[in-house]
Amino acid sequence: MDVKSAFLNGFIEEEVYVRQPPSFESVRFLDRMYKLRKALYGLKQAPRARSLSSLLKSEFVMGSVDKTLFLLSRGGDTLIVQIYVDDIIFGGSSHVLVSSFAEQMNREFEMSLMAELQFFLGLQINPERIFVHQAKYTKDILKKFDMRHSKPMTTPMSTNTALDADEDGEAVD
Repeated sequence: MDVKSAFLNGFIEEEVYVRQPPSFESVRFLDRMYKLRKALYGLKQAPRARSLSSLLKSEFVMGSVDKTLFLLSRGGDTLIVQIYVDDIIFGGSSHVLVSSFAEQMNREFEMSLMAELQFFLGLQINPERIFVHQAKYTKDILKKFDMRHSKPMTTPMSTNTALDADEDGEAVD
């Protein structure tokens, strides 16, 4: 699930003060700070804290190592929820439990249900296995710089090249 931008502009409970944003400064009030009433797009902690506290109230147990990982056990079923900035990744052993969680999050926050998870932070995920690699990231970079047809190399330079110290060169720190 992805948190929509309206959620990022939700009300906050903390007192937060900011300077005037660049390009929006009022020349008459350069010395003033502003108190926020709603979370700004770059201020991720406030909406994240709101969603975390709602999860805690819903019988979830916070991970002891990763504080953005939550577990819910009901009967013999388990729901696992991972929150990453404004994305929520979840799955479980029961379709009913997963569906009710998605509905609860949609009721409480303005969210959009994306698609089934395929990639997350360098992890490729499919029903049979999860493994770490950078193939998709590398392909995206090559595509971005129009280098998809470049010749692949296993090493960045020849393995037979002998390198010698440059005794006459300038020392580099």
